[in-house]
Amino acid sequence: MGALFPPGRRDLGPGALVVPGWLDPLAQAELAASARRWIADAGGLHSPVMPTGGTMSVGMACLGWQWFPYGYRRTLDREGRLPVAPFPAELGELGRRAVADATGDADAAERYGPDVAIINHYGPGARMGMHVDRDERDPAPVVSISVGDTCTFRFGTPATRNRPWTDVVVESGDLVVFGGASRLAYHGVPKVLAGTGPPGLGITGRINLTLRRTGLS
Repeated sequence: MGALFPPGRRDLGPGALVVPGWLDPLAQAELAASARRWIADAGGLHSPVMPTGGTMSVGMACLGWQWFPYGYRRTLDREGRLPVAPFPAELGELGRRAVADATGDADAAERYGPDVAIINHYGPGARMGMHVDRDERDPAPVVSISVGDTCTFRFGTPATRNRPWTDVVVESGDLVVFGGASRLAYHGVPKVLAGTGPPGLGITGRINLTLRRTGLS
């Protein structure tokens, strides 16, 4: 899977940045095809129901661990009958390359061993409210890679879900990495621009892959 990392990186906060065009067009197509396969392996997309009773507007599939509000388990169902699809080794390698390219720290990249991938599909009208990825016990960076439609990515601070925040355009093939002092920063996706993704990916909407290290055994 090829990668480009041209100039134009944008800092979002301490330890957080966007790398535009990190995946070239061929790599985007390969990742989109893999994502379709991984979603099928995971039993398809589902929209989690929050404890407040609301249903998330994104479709979600998980690899390695099943995320639920607010935690992880090794099975798709609470009864423990359906195992979660395994975490692909190629995604672990992609995550290490992402950390290396974003931070320039080869040692940190070598230590980075994600064990969960959350695949979010943003269809018509889907969005993601401001939230913190705090269900992991490990402070390793979050790696976020997107293919498909362009979105507005909103990145705030660990202190509040309200302002100040930065809105940045994230396009197909862009990479976002946040760790360190920004690991628990609030972030979200208030808008997806339908029909803006590159043709030929074989997907509609936006697919976002988030890699994390849970710290769970």
